[in-house]
Amino acid sequence: MFWTRLFSGIILVILALIFIITGGDLLLFVMLVLSLIGMYELYRIFKIERTLAGILGYIACITYYANLKFAFVQDTMVIILGFLLLLLAVFVFTYPKYHSHQIMASFFGLSYVGIMLSFLYQTRMLPMGEFIVWLIFLCSWGCDTSAYCVGVLFGKHKMSPILSPKKSVEGAVGGVAGAMLFTALYLYIIQQFTSAKDMAILVLVIISGIGALMSMVGDLAASAIKRNFEVKDYGKLIPGHGGVLDRFDSVIITAPIVYFLAYYLS
Repeated sequence: MFWTRLFSGIILVILALIFIITGGDLLLFVMLVLSLIGMYELYRIFKIERTLAGILGYIACITYYANLKFAFVQDTMVIILGFLLLLLAVFVFTYPKYHSHQIMASFFGLSYVGIMLSFLYQTRMLPMGEFIVWLIFLCSWGCDTSAYCVGVLFGKHKMSPILSPKKSVEGAVGGVAGAMLFTALYLYIIQQFTSAKDMAILVLVIISGIGALMSMVGDLAASAIKRNFEVKDYGKLIPGHGGVLDRFDSVIITAPIVYFLAYYLS
């Protein structure tokens, strides 16, 4: 299991490097595919993955990503609210086929997975985005790694004893500090060996710290959904890691946070 997880992790990092460095339409398409897979994994828990409510979610996600490329609608709220109205119509005119929580899950899937994952692409498209986008991974995966190491060595106080007994307050603090340290080191190296000399290191380190803090919320939120429905993993797409939502649960949260903080602060 360890070697399977390690090998899959290496392949995942290599693919991430290729797609994110390339950026543009390739990254947009990859994020769309990941979003659709993630939505399918979530919808499957609510048993709507192959129903009209689920299909409308996939169509809304494709429409949203197409709009990122072609901007045929200036305000994306038109797409989101249009999808909500269609869902309500399906709920009413097919009643009692769907339970209300299934309709809400369809809308939640688009918002939580499709839209929030898209901010990885949108961060990449920011000015200096080719450098800033890596903060999403530094403050999610970097925080996760640091929190694990510090938690194993020093963890005594449980952060969420019922939901995740192994996570500690000490680990959380270490995770945030580790993510900020990784980010500072990364930005220092970037400034030494690239043309990105005017990046605000302190601001971006603070952004990484905030993102790391929220990444733990994303991780625990994804775990809470699984606990509610008594499933171990969302999927089996990535050997040793589970599905898209299992591997990108914290990235889903950190991507929009890094995007908006970087957009308005740096």
